[in-house]
Amino acid sequence: MADNLRNTARAGFTLRTKCLVALVATLAMAGCDSLPQLGGGADGTGAADAMATDGLALVERDIEAPEVFSLTESGLWDGRPSLGGVWVAHPSVTDPERVIIRNTANGKFVIGALFRRELENPGPSLQVSSDAAETLGMLAGSPATLSVIALRREEGPAPTQTAITDFDAPEVITAAPLDPAPVEAVAPAEVTVAAVAPATPTAVTSDLDKPFIQIGIFSVEANANATADRLRGDGLSAKVLAQSSQGKPFWRVIVGPAPSAADRSIVLDKIKGLGFPDAYAVTN
Repeated sequence: MADNLRNTARAGFTLRTKCLVALVATLAMAGCDSLPQLGGGADGTGAADAMATDGLALVERDIEAPEVFSLTESGLWDGRPSLGGVWVAHPSVTDPERVIIRNTANGKFVIGALFRRELENPGPSLQVSSDAAETLGMLAGSPATLSVIALRREEGPAPTQTAITDFDAPEVITAAPLDPAPVEAVAPAEVTVAAVAPATPTAVTSDLDKPFIQIGIFSVEANANATADRLRGDGLSAKVLAQSSQGKPFWRVIVGPAPSAADRSIVLDKIKGLGFPDAYAVTN
């Protein structure tokens, strides 16, 4: 009789465990399905894509949208495997979002989902999944300061380059042949060449927390380079940073660093005037 009771209890515990796992998996999939489809591709990396409409080349790119959601707080992975892939959860979230998660200590980041955290446990309010923690370089049970910013998809015309065709024809110069003149032998003079150290460009220093301005994130390197060339042509110090997320490459275009807040404000106004209204200040 006692053996029958123990067997019945074990069977009931196993059934409850299976139901709980199925429920968690269902909630995770439902949360992922409810994320806004921000024009992202099938790879889910959020990198920009290009298309053509009526002969006009268009570029889709992910733009950080801090006005939708932006939070920098201490986050924690509790060390247990998590369902649902790459995600972060916080009690203040109302709707699921697609976000970029950065570890401010090491600069690593990943694109994933943002959910509402229902359970309140001691410790940091931000909770990350095991997949997110692995990409961000977080250790189990060790809090890390994380920056979480919502992403939005933007579509706009691709930068174009105007070919210069109005070259002046080369001027042809003719000269009469010269009569050969006797050449006197001249002893070679000793020439001393002083070593000249190459000029070292002066690095711009800045005390700002966010001295750079980000233009956008591109999945096509040529589009990123074309955008940077356009900005350089307008006198801005633009550069392209090659990075990757979950094995997918992408390229960021940034301008800077600005030495002061006033300089950064002037540069930001100029960039927006060039057709990049969503540019914003970033750390690097």
